[in-house]
Order: sequence, then C-alpha cells, then structure tokens
Amino acid sequence: MTRYIINTVIYAVGVCAISVTFDSFTGYALARMHFRGRTFFYYVIMVTMFIPFAITMIPLFMELSKFGMINTYAGLIIPHATTAFGIFMMRSFFVGLPEDLAEAARLDGLNEFQIYFRIMLPLAKPQLITLTIFSLMGSWNDLLYPMLMTTDQSMRTLAAGLALIGGQHITYYGPVMAGTIISMLPLFIIYMFAQKYFIQGSAMSGMKE
Repeated sequence: MTRYIINTVIYAVGVCAISVTFDSFTGYALARMHFRGRTFFYYVIMVTMFIPFAITMIPLFMELSKFGMINTYAGLIIPHATTAFGIFMMRSFFVGLPEDLAEAARLDGLNEFQIYFRIMLPLAKPQLITLTIFSLMGSWNDLLYPMLMTTDQSMRTLAAGLALIGGQHITYYGPVMAGTIISMLPLFIIYMFAQKYFIQGSAMSGMKE
C-alpha cells in the first residue's frame, strides 16, 4: 500500500504540475495572441475531447512500448502533459479579461511573457486552482490508464492496486476499505481548503467581456 501511495503521489502531482502549466500557456496563447491557424488549432484541440480513450489506448501502449516507457513514471506522466479540457477552461477565462489590461501593459514596455506572468497569471489564480483540483482528481482516481501502462506491481498506482486486491472468488474487504479511505482523504482535504477558489473559478469559467 505504501508503494501504491508513493506512485500515486508522483503520478498525480507530476501530471497536475505539467498539465496546468502547459494548459495555461496554451489557453493564453489561443485567447490573446494572434497568429496564423489559431482558430484551426483550437478546433482541432476541441475535437480531441470527443475521442474516447478506448480508441487511442492500444496505439498509445504500442508507441510507449517501443520507446521503453512502460513501467516508468515518464510513461505515466508525459502522455497526460496537457489536456483539451484544461486548454478550453483557461482560454475561456483569458478571453473574458478586458483587452485594455494587456494594451496598457504593452504601452509600459512589457512583452507577452511579462504580461502573462505579472498581470494575467495573478488574475487567473481561482481558475488555476480549479484546474489543479480537476487535474489532481482525474489523475488520483485514474484506473484504466495506470493499469494499462504498468505491468510491474511496484509501479501500480493506488486505484490500480486496489482493483487488483479484489480477486475473482475472494475479496479482501479490510485492505480494500482501508485503501479506499486513504485514497479519498487527500482530495477531500485539498477541496476543503480550496473550495472558495474552486467555486469562484467554476463560476468565472464561462464569463465574457
């Protein structure tokens, strides 16, 4: 169980940190920066939201197997480095911010990176916390993907490990219930402390200027 928890923490925190960073960068670029193919690129990202994981999991497994990334943390984290939902969520927020903020910053001599880090990122704090909670919940409770990408028992996550504890004819209810409580506590504690930002970020996700 300790090994499962360590693997889950590494997997969930790694995916959350990378995906929130990339999703916010991409969302800001699609909302505020003007470049050729921006709309097409955005629609392509949105289309991927409608593709079930069951369609892509076998090609993804074969690809990672060729790169020797099965039973590795890189194989668990890198394919989830960004999400279409996260990009959509961050773009919806940045589109709703007044354009005058960025224009005033450009007049003061700030470039796009400075505008993002000094002005946009502090304003997006509730949205980033909301996306962080969504990402942590998705990764922490993920079952199918870790089971597919880990064949070694020492690389199993908590959800995948608990699924294997229950056998076909015998179920060890004690370890299963203990593991379930352990898997629920971190997300419950995080939500209790961040619920104000979670509600605020969810409410602001669909706002327009």
